Amino acid sequence: MRIAVAQVDCALGDIDANVERAAKAIAAARADAADLLVFPELNLSGYSVGDVEADLGMRTDDPRLLRLAQEADPMGLLLGFCEDGVGVHTYNSAAYFQDGERLHVHRKLYLPTYDIFEERKHFSPGQQMRAFDTAHGRSAILTCNDAWQPQLAFLAVQDGARILFVPTSSAQSRFPQRYDSPTYWRDITTFYARMFQVYVVFANRVGVEGPLQFWGGSHVVDPWGGVVAEAPQDEEAVLTVDIDLASVRRRRREVPLVKEARLAMVQREVQRLVEEGGDL
Repeated sequence: MRIAVAQVDCALGDIDANVERAAKAIAAARADAADLLVFPELNLSGYSVGDVEADLGMRTDDPRLLRLAQEADPMGLLLGFCEDGVGVHTYNSAAYFQDGERLHVHRKLYLPTYDIFEERKHFSPGQQMRAFDTAHGRSAILTCNDAWQPQLAFLAVQDGARILFVPTSSAQSRFPQRYDSPTYWRDITTFYARMFQVYVVFANRVGVEGPLQFWGGSHVVDPWGGVVAEAPQDEEAVLTVDIDLASVRRRRREVPLVKEARLAMVQREVQRLVEEGGDL
């Protein structure tokens, strides 16, 4: 199985320009015989949506999304966009397309609201964490800050995921002190790969939006926690790597960690915490 990661820049608020940029990356990935291509978080809108007066919302059947899906066919495709949702809701969404059609939509669950990050002002949080079947293996999506919540990776793996896609718009921030974004992300992705015995595909963007400097460094980690491919920092690239999904099963047979979840016990303890006032 060959995975490609499109480490791209985005033109904030210019969906049409970002669609054209995505189309070029799709053509490059297809020329390299990729089975699927993963884009960063909000690659079709840019990250700082609050700085744009225009409405950047797109329905999941938007012709521009479907055009890219058709151009990718038969390659799997993960795109990040600002979703015009049901009723009053707008979501930070990532959609997976297969054979030219939408297969799954993940709506970001944990929206940062600290320092200069104001996602909760502009988006509603999603309500579901689901793994989904693709032509290449059962997978799940954790969008950026979702991956800072280990319970989501736990749920995704218990739902059968063998690949965790992590589309991201990670920038080096002034907050908190002693925080180095590339180091933190490498620690997270290798921990998940090793402890949940999955492939982790980290797709970060590059470029600048106001005070945000997006650093790239997209990478793929195998179920032993080894980085098998990595893109350079601070420049656009299409990273392509061959992986063996059968190694997930081999790893889980060697060290049977994920089958020992004891979900009923976890459910009881989570319910107790909720009843004690732990739900926000």
